[in-house]
Amino acid sequence: MKNITVTMDDTVAEWVRVEAAKRGSSVSRLLGEWLAEKMRQEDAYAQAMREALGFESWGTSSGPYVPRETLFLR
Repeated sequence: MKNITVTMDDTVAEWVRVEAAKRGSSVSRLLGEWLAEKMRQEDAYAQAMREALGFESWGTSSGPYVPRETLFLR
């Protein structure tokens, strides 16, 4: 593990101390967990984007699209 120094406003530092105390954690551990979660979300988003951009169509249509009225006949 790496030790780093984080600079923040006094009000933010007080808030995160209170949040960490509520959760029975240290500020360091809480920030580490939040950043790890953010990293997982970013990785999942990037993976989904790669999959979406890699999607290949099933080809072009041979005629006009089916009219909406035809699709929803009752």
